[in-house]
Amino acid sequence: EEEPANAQANGIEPVEHIVAGEAIAIVVHPTKSVEGLTIAQLSDLFSGKITNWSEVGGENRPIVLLSRESNSGTHVFFLEQVVRQGDGDDNTLFSPDTLLMPSSEGISAEVRENPNAIGYDGLGYVTGDQKVVAVASAEGGSYVMPTVETVKDGSYPIARGLYIYTAGEPQGPILEYLNWILSPEGQAIVLDLGFVPLQ
Repeated sequence: EEEPANAQANGIEPVEHIVAGEAIAIVVHPTKSVEGLTIAQLSDLFSGKITNWSEVGGENRPIVLLSRESNSGTHVFFLEQVVRQGDGDDNTLFSPDTLLMPSSEGISAEVRENPNAIGYDGLGYVTGDQKVVAVASAEGGSYVMPTVETVKDGSYPIARGLYIYTAGEPQGPILEYLNWILSPEGQAIVLDLGFVPLQ
C-alpha cells in the first residue's frame, strides 16, 4: 500500500496491468521421499517449528531451509502468503537458520547438492535435477503440482500475478509495448520463459 501512496505523493497515479502469472514451486533433493506438504506444514517448516524431515513423513534428518534474499519479491510473497498463511496480522518470520540465497541458481545448486534442503522458486527456474513437491491448501485437501493449468484454474495454492505499473493510463510507445506483451506473440514468450500466460 505504501508504494502507490508514495507515487501519489509525487503526483503520479499508478495504473496496474497484470501481464502474466507465476507458480512458486517447492523444491527438494531428488532422493527425498516426501511427495506433498500443506501450506500449514510449509509455514511451520520455514518458520522453524518443524526442524526434522521425520515430522512431515520423511527420514530422520535435519531440515535445511533455503530462501531468496529479503529484497526479492519472491521472498516477500512467500513470507506473506505461505509463512504467514495470508494473515495480514501475523508477524511470523523465516527461521533465523534459513540460508538466504542471492539467486534462483543458488537455490537450485544447493538443492542439487544437499539431500536435506528444501527451497522455493518460480516454476520457470526449476531444473530437471530437482524434485517438485505437491502442495495442499489445507489438511485433507488435494495435493496439487504447479503447472500452467493449475495456476490458471486456481487449484495450485502458491501462485501470483505479475504486474506492470504505468504512470497514469498508458499512451504512445508504452501502450504499444503493453499491447504487445498481451498479444499472442508476447504471451507465447511468457510461456517460453516458464511463466503462465493470461490466455
